[in-house]
Amino acid sequence: MIKGLAITPPVVGRISIGQMVESNGKRLPQKDDQFTLTSQIQNREGWILHPLDEQLRQQSGTTKLRCIPVRLLFNEPELNLRAEYSMFDRQTGRPLCAGNGVQCRRSTREGMQQLDCPSPGLCEFGKGGLCKAYGRLNVAINTEEDLSSFIFRTTGFNSIRTLMARMMYYHAVSGGLLSCLPLQLKLRGKSTTQSHRTPIFYVDLVTPDGMTLEAALQCAQEKKQQRDAAGFDQRALDDAARIGFANGFFEYTEDEIPEILEEFYPAQEADQPDPPMHQSNQGLRQKLAKAS
Repeated sequence: MIKGLAITPPVVGRISIGQMVESNGKRLPQKDDQFTLTSQIQNREGWILHPLDEQLRQQSGTTKLRCIPVRLLFNEPELNLRAEYSMFDRQTGRPLCAGNGVQCRRSTREGMQQLDCPSPGLCEFGKGGLCKAYGRLNVAINTEEDLSSFIFRTTGFNSIRTLMARMMYYHAVSGGLLSCLPLQLKLRGKSTTQSHRTPIFYVDLVTPDGMTLEAALQCAQEKKQQRDAAGFDQRALDDAARIGFANGFFEYTEDEIPEILEEFYPAQEADQPDPPMHQSNQGLRQKLAKAS
């Protein structure tokens, strides 16, 4: 296995709740109030829709896709949703730093280093919105029993927090059978003072419409029995995924980085200069001390 290369779940499509639009000669992200399933191919008009997008819309009987039936690949919540604070170099597109609020992996002139991670609001290195929470959720949508997935990427705290909470709770009540539960991604909206009372949308993970939690747990037990009879080793799959994720310093490929920068770091942010490779938190601490 090539060291330094994160081995991630095979992806056959994307799940998004927005699109890229042209504005004053720049491509900027625009939020939407529905899901869109795309392939991994772009043309001049944008991402090409995946055939499942139209299929799910027909099944739902609505023009706006706000629920997607899914199954999770792994039993461990943190394998399905990897979330961390991430920062990229705007000029080269390469990842500079990724942390969990306690420790981070930072690319420096001396090489990769393990450093303290105070979170974006308290980090001098990632100040000015350069460092963001970034989550990646892999789910299976098609009914075929394979290991391919669709990926949902988000920098939204509401989606990251809600998805992780749901998976932790479902993992607990199902006795660890998270990958066997029938679930659906559901788009929800809410208003906050920060959104100036306009609705913002985030992604939730719930049992299918019309199915109680008790019924979903029964389905999970039956699915587990079917898999055991077929020799499906979920524990080994989770172990393999854990080893694969840990094989790289960052979970990004070269062809994925431009897409991430375009969608989550729009053009006006790219004009901001990146901080130098070495900065301390002393200046920020002094400002906080004066403010208090």
